Amino acid sequence: MIRLGQGVDATGRLAPEALERAWVAIDELAAIVRAVGVGPERTRFCATSATRDASNAGEFAAGVHARLGIAPEVLSGEEEARLAFAGAVRGLTAASVELRGPTLVVDIGGGSTELILGDPATGPRAAHSMDIGSVRLHERHVRHDPITPAEIAAVVADVDTALDACPVDPAAARSVVAVAGTNTTIAAGTLGLAAYDRELIHARALAVPDLLAQVERLLALSVAERRALGWMHPGRADVIDAGALILARVLARLSVEVVTVAETDILDGIAWSLLS
Repeated sequence: MIRLGQGVDATGRLAPEALERAWVAIDELAAIVRAVGVGPERTRFCATSATRDASNAGEFAAGVHARLGIAPEVLSGEEEARLAFAGAVRGLTAASVELRGPTLVVDIGGGSTELILGDPATGPRAAHSMDIGSVRLHERHVRHDPITPAEIAAVVADVDTALDACPVDPAAARSVVAVAGTNTTIAAGTLGLAAYDRELIHARALAVPDLLAQVERLLALSVAERRALGWMHPGRADVIDAGALILARVLARLSVEVVTVAETDILDGIAWSLLS
């Protein structure tokens, strides 16, 4: 986990240590690309919320180009939402999951959260990217470990303000799909897994009350206690409090009783876009 968006909400810049983590990861990816003989014309590098907001995004773009020979595409919120929807729906269709009626994909990231409503057969019809994410809201509001009731209230207030202004109404959905690391991690805990297992998580339907109960359990734990959970990535343990609250506030607005979790997401949508 690179956490490229570290500090962006407060400073408006990509932090030097975040860039260093990115260079290490991109060097590894570049070696894989070269090893399998893929040229720049078949390589796509997409950047999302952190680089949309950062004043020094040019430094990041130059570093990507030097390592991969291509410029990163800074996705708009709308394009990010479209790719996330495609990745989630196609992955669940392959797993023989039937999505009925308007389908809502909920993608909680570090810097932003996307709500995408559409039809599995024809794609999104409404999408919105909100500047609320697990890293952004944790850094903005959380100073104690574990999170305090006052800090929970502050995070919830930001989330509710964003949802109130969001043109995508979660209540309009008849099927709901949760994607990305915050959601899949909470799903792993809800399922009671001993360790994170994407095969056991993908395409699982989970009851909304069970997900909300897992959120409450996570909020009561310290960061050290969260890291001790077998299914928790250590790099996510500190910020999952804010991410879990985003999920909880979206769940509170749904008109369905279950949520389907998908391990396929924007990364799969990006990959499949190269085949079209």
